Amino acid sequence: MSLPLLAAACLLAVTLGYVGKCWLSPFGDCRKCRGMGHALKTDRKGRLKRGRDCRRCKATGKRIRVGRWIYNRAARTYRAGTR
Repeated sequence: MSLPLLAAACLLAVTLGYVGKCWLSPFGDCRKCRGMGHALKTDRKGRLKRGRDCRRCKATGKRIRVGRWIYNRAARTYRAGTR
């Protein structure tokens, strides 16, 4: 196999894998709070305690994946244009 063909095959495999992941699991962990829904703080003794709720995910810990967001936007535009 030539190098460009191998690179194209790897790129296609990664792309199809991400499409499958977005289809099966459209929501992923929030990148800011790492899926906890809130920040962690330490008190004066160094013990961990719950901080404020995450503003990005609204304390759910989940956010929509980028690929799924793009798909939803394209589908919404397509539906609006064909009515």
